[in-house]
Amino acid sequence: QVQLVESGGGLVQAGGSLRLSCAASGFTFSSYSMAWFRQAPGEERSFAANINYDGTAANYAASVKDRFTISRDNAKNTMYLQMNSLKPEDTAVYYCAADLRRPFRTGNSRYTEAPQYNSWGQGTQVTVSS
Repeated sequence: QVQLVESGGGLVQAGGSLRLSCAASGFTFSSYSMAWFRQAPGEERSFAANINYDGTAANYAASVKDRFTISRDNAKNTMYLQMNSLKPEDTAVYYCAADLRRPFRTGNSRYTEAPQYNSWGQGTQVTVSS
């Protein structure tokens, strides 16, 4: 049974940092690309970052580039999102996602839409106060 469990969210002041984690189980983690999406109240779920199966390539939304860093530890079946210089507009529920239909996927920049990922975590709330 595939499971993705996010943790690490919370309340932080603008300019602060948070590190999100996504613990994966039920599939061969090292074979699949992963992503972080986020959803603010009243808005659609949007892409934040993705990473290929072996962690050698990452892709970021323009809104988070140079502030967020996505990474993964395949030995621990865990993906991370280091978020620095947080802004109030980063406030959202952050979701971990896996593309389990395309093992050893390449070309991260082509996979930024939610329907391209078929397994999701429950989300973790990030709130940035001004």
